[in-house]
Amino acid sequence: MSLTPELSPQPRLLIVGGGYAGFHIAKALQTKVKDRGGVVTLVDPLPYMQYQPFLPEIVGGHIEGRHAVVDHQTHLKDTEVVRGTVVKVEHARKVATVRGEDGAEFELPYQDVVMTAGATTRVFPIPGLGENGIGLKTVEEAVALRNQILERLDAASLSTDAEERRRALTFVVVGGGFAGIETVAEMENVIRTAVERNERLSQSEVRIVLVEAMGRIMPEVSEDQAENVVKHLQDRGIEVLLNTSLGDATGRVMTLTDMKSEDKAVKEKFPADTLVWTAGVAANGVAKQTDFPVEQRGRIEVTPTLQVKDGESGVLEGAWGCGDVCAVPDLTGSGPGGFCVPNAQHAVRQAKQLAANYMAVRHGEGEVAEYVHKSLGAVAGLGFLKGVGNPMGLKINGVPAWLAHRGYHIYAMPTLERRFRIASGWIAETLFGRDTTSVSGQDTPFNAFRAAAGVELEPVRFEQRERDTAQAEPAI
Repeated sequence: MSLTPELSPQPRLLIVGGGYAGFHIAKALQTKVKDRGGVVTLVDPLPYMQYQPFLPEIVGGHIEGRHAVVDHQTHLKDTEVVRGTVVKVEHARKVATVRGEDGAEFELPYQDVVMTAGATTRVFPIPGLGENGIGLKTVEEAVALRNQILERLDAASLSTDAEERRRALTFVVVGGGFAGIETVAEMENVIRTAVERNERLSQSEVRIVLVEAMGRIMPEVSEDQAENVVKHLQDRGIEVLLNTSLGDATGRVMTLTDMKSEDKAVKEKFPADTLVWTAGVAANGVAKQTDFPVEQRGRIEVTPTLQVKDGESGVLEGAWGCGDVCAVPDLTGSGPGGFCVPNAQHAVRQAKQLAANYMAVRHGEGEVAEYVHKSLGAVAGLGFLKGVGNPMGLKINGVPAWLAHRGYHIYAMPTLERRFRIASGWIAETLFGRDTTSVSGQDTPFNAFRAAAGVELEPVRFEQRERDTAQAEPAI
């Protein structure tokens, strides 16, 4: 253990995770706790909160990646922000172990703790997936995916090798939930626009494939709406393969298996440079590195008052939690398994209730109340002027759904400053069209200087991949 950095000696409310729930709790409590002689400390490896519902819009080029994040230091001025990762919480000792950016670990004592570490991408042990896939859980991934798509289109337009060209123009998205559907729709939009602007490419050469293991997509909407979305995507040239899973991605060759066959027979095999994984999330692994009760899906067990459970009917003093890392009971009875679904709609409302309950328990202000919220429905954007949803139980499609999608999410985005930046991007796109510029050298930013200095250049992403997979199975 290294020595603890110079941090406040005041009674500490420690917030583990600065995502949507953690940010809102810190914002609600920082001044109140400070005025009572304490300090709110937020620990997160990132210096900002990222609004994940906007990630597909970043891929589509509607908004800039940096506009979908909210800086902790700027907007949490009365919060002690620590850049690091909580690797262990020992509530019996009231101590958390934090790993700093330099890799050194130190102990951080606290009076109360709030677990809001969120979720991570759920990945299965599929050969080649880790080496060749990309997720869509972070702003960095969204920006990188957009650049990769545009770079692959540029590369294909200059390639005279039919196999390389076909591989570069094949795009695969695994996962038919909201994230996967929004992502593949935005990808199709930006690909179509970029191809129209490149006379060396044609739409008929592009192949976009959506892979979903279940027999339907988007469980958040009605079955007839889901079927209409499938037809909509197919009309745009996207192949929607239901009851299909990714069995292997070694060497950037996609092996798809038939989930309806008893022996999971191979359905198709083809090369693709771009593989996007959106097949679900899992609770942050820090939940299992605590002495809190954890249920079978790896989430911390909390009560409807958002306090960590202690046995069947009790609560642990000074321990709170909400958001994706916790199994929050859904008292409306509509949540799967009796728990709230992991989304921003629940996270912000849970954060508000947790902050109020904390003040009631710790400082005797107000009454403790249970978290109850009936879902307002869901809306999804399917590209410019396209959408689907069921807000307040009303089934809507097309432009109304697209407007509802954008309206809700810009309202839910914290801070007026970020809302203005996002809206200005939308206005600019409407007036001047979609930006299809690729910042292809983003992964190798030092190469221009190295070339000038006459030193060895850092290999670009796909050249590096070729070396890594030189012995892999040849493309089919």
